[in-house]
Amino acid sequence: MKFYKRNQTRKVNIGGVIIGGGVPIAVQSMTNTNTKDWKATVKQIKQLEEVGCEIVRVSLPDMESAYNVSRIKKNIKIPLVADIHFDYKIALEAIKQGVDKLRINPGNIGSKDKVEILVKEAKKAHIPIRIGVNAGSLKEVHNFFDNASRAKALANAAIEHAKILENHDFFDIVISLKASNVDTTVQAYKIFASKRNYPLHLGITESGSIFSGTIKSSAGLGIMLYDGIGDTVRVSLTADPVEEAKVAYSLLQSLELRSSGIEIISCPTCSRTQVDLIKIVSDMENRVATIKNLRKLSKPIKVAMMGCVVNGPGEAKDADFGIAGGKDGGILFKNGEIIGKVKPDNWVPKLVSMIKDRLTNSSED
Repeated sequence: MKFYKRNQTRKVNIGGVIIGGGVPIAVQSMTNTNTKDWKATVKQIKQLEEVGCEIVRVSLPDMESAYNVSRIKKNIKIPLVADIHFDYKIALEAIKQGVDKLRINPGNIGSKDKVEILVKEAKKAHIPIRIGVNAGSLKEVHNFFDNASRAKALANAAIEHAKILENHDFFDIVISLKASNVDTTVQAYKIFASKRNYPLHLGITESGSIFSGTIKSSAGLGIMLYDGIGDTVRVSLTADPVEEAKVAYSLLQSLELRSSGIEIISCPTCSRTQVDLIKIVSDMENRVATIKNLRKLSKPIKVAMMGCVVNGPGEAKDADFGIAGGKDGGILFKNGEIIGKVKPDNWVPKLVSMIKDRLTNSSED
């Protein structure tokens, strides 16, 4: 049961994926391939699809990249967003090529006239536009040194640029207000959410590596999601984009907003632990990531992997499947009942097999 109320925002259709209006929060990522190499880009997008990414963004730094949009779209299953900076003509080409959404940064796209041209063409093609306001590229933000003032500048810029689109009777708008500072970002989103009802794409920009970026993103996004703010999320990491989608699902699942299909509970280990639980759990996470259709389950499968018999049996009993470990083997639980013993080197294969059986049975129901 969710413990907070989500903000009600407008619904926007992105290539068949609806965001806003209280529908489940969508998970996004962005490729880091050279979009000129459309085959490599498609390959990475397919990898993102496998871990449940629902919307993907590609950067279009030049016209050659824009010409590849149609090739990429033909070979993927999820909506494609074009990220354009500086040259509005690239955005116009992306529209011709059939992109599902535009992401522009009004701080660097050029004059209002150029934005207006884009709006007219996007409206004809029924393509939504995300106004991506970033602290790093918005001149007004650099006039201030405190987080509160910077947040107001971000929110005001987003409102003003939304007005340009609204003046052309265009309302298929998504907003993001990103900074690398958590406090600035959170305040900016809260200000905007109190004044407009456009769906919000959440993110902490330039958050860092897979370690530090996950922590910073989780801190910032967690605050906003808990307050009911957000309709799509991207966890920006200096890492393989697949990791972004995995972290996003894990974050959303921890707040009971989405399900990755599996919840692994494991102890931090201590001197009582007689198995290499760190390696076993890591292997389990890698194996689970390859299981298809887990996210289709209405409720995630809870799996406990415990290193000793102190808290292990209790946690394992509370899980759908669980193992409480010892040196010579672990006690295997299913729905709270002991069903056998498993040697350490067979923990992962046994639990994966039980998960797949549950999936098969669920699909037959």
